[in-house]
Amino acid sequence: MEVIEGSSVILFFIDGLGIGDDDPQNPLARFSGMEPLAYFKGRPAEPYLDGVMKPTDPRLGVDGRPQSASGQTAILTGVNAPQRLGYHKQGFPNGELREIISENSIFLRLSAAGVGPAVFANAYTPGFFTEPQRWKSATTCAVEAAGLPFRKLPDLIGRKALFHDFTNQSLRERGFDVPLFSPAGAAAVLADFSRRCRFTLYEYFITDKIGHAQDFTAAGIHLPPLAEFIRETLKLIDLEKTTFILTSDHGNIEDLSVRNHTLNDVPTVIWGRGKMETAARIADLTDIAPAIIDLLTK
Repeated sequence: MEVIEGSSVILFFIDGLGIGDDDPQNPLARFSGMEPLAYFKGRPAEPYLDGVMKPTDPRLGVDGRPQSASGQTAILTGVNAPQRLGYHKQGFPNGELREIISENSIFLRLSAAGVGPAVFANAYTPGFFTEPQRWKSATTCAVEAAGLPFRKLPDLIGRKALFHDFTNQSLRERGFDVPLFSPAGAAAVLADFSRRCRFTLYEYFITDKIGHAQDFTAAGIHLPPLAEFIRETLKLIDLEKTTFILTSDHGNIEDLSVRNHTLNDVPTVIWGRGKMETAARIADLTDIAPAIIDLLTK
């Protein structure tokens, strides 16, 4: 794939990352080296490397705790999915959410606007292609809506993809013969996408699993390398041409006193090209996809 001309956007999605209290139940307060993941209620945001943090509403005017399927659908389409359903949908998209995604996927809308290449950077294991999939994630549905190819383990081995565990340690423990990536090594892979693709989505969801498990030990293992991965990526991309957006679908890991998602706002952090204008227009999860489309089409 050739180096692109023009601007690019990386959307770095972290499942279950909210703006919580600065207290012992919040591992983002408990561990060091959490920039640029840690933001706290009642404290001015000081994002790493001149980023702009915008508290973002994941509740979307619907009672109840925000959930993954409907929140991710809102991020990836710009449609208020919980409002459309009348409730927050857990886990994987149902038929109504899949229909919303099939008609409004950010990948589909960018393709219709002539913007590309666009890529979902996450690699899938062979089982996804050989075993029946009863449930598919919102991101998977969004990629399928645009007819884009999925990244596979050979892409990962060739440093053209990343696993959701960007170190690949979990893959190696399952017996896959793949290289072990450091945070800096994974950052080099993600940064390369910014030079070769107009839009790149990367998804990380171990944070949500840690939150549900209320596992401080796992938080201490996974959060510092995740923060380092993001910092290293920001060092490698051209912030004059690339906009890097970090966001989440709901809170969770910021309060390990409970197993459930929280009602907290989530941080949307923007670095690079058009950061101030982009931050100014984001109030809730439905604002993210339109902001990205405008960055790449105007």
